[in-house]
Amino acid sequence: MAEKISVLISEEAVAERIHEMAVQISRDYEGRQIHMICVLKGGVFFMTELSKHVEVPCSLDFMAVSSYGDSTVSSGIVKIQKDLDESIEGKDVLVVEDIVDSGRTLSWLLKALQQRKPNSLKLCTLLDKPDRRRFDITVDYTGFEVPDVFVVGYGLDYQQRYRNLPYIGAVEI
Repeated sequence: MAEKISVLISEEAVAERIHEMAVQISRDYEGRQIHMICVLKGGVFFMTELSKHVEVPCSLDFMAVSSYGDSTVSSGIVKIQKDLDESIEGKDVLVVEDIVDSGRTLSWLLKALQQRKPNSLKLCTLLDKPDRRRFDITVDYTGFEVPDVFVVGYGLDYQQRYRNLPYIGAVEI
């Protein structure tokens, strides 16, 4: 392991912010059920914690899309690696993502999901890198804005490593 990891956002700060986001989401969806779609693999840690604190009924599904592979730079080609298990037609859908970067993958994904006729479609991300945005994406719930550094931990990886770190770290390669 030649990479050095420095703590960017502490474990405690991540936990506190996820709880705050869940409170807001619960208010916004009061009286409705949320169908949360986790974008795998990175989003699973975040969605698991978030859903534990959401106080309205919710169901969960998972989707895997990728434009990165084993690189730190997007290839520009989006691929569905795992599709949803059930229809989202007529449901209030909340897409849960680990990080919004250029927006390429999410722009494509949100358009594809909108074609499946959900009642509503919103986006929730743990991390946002607005300085790298190249596609018009509306993020409805953001945990933290982060600088343009490569981040790992709390589900985010570098070559499939470091997902299990309990904090958000910056990689020095």
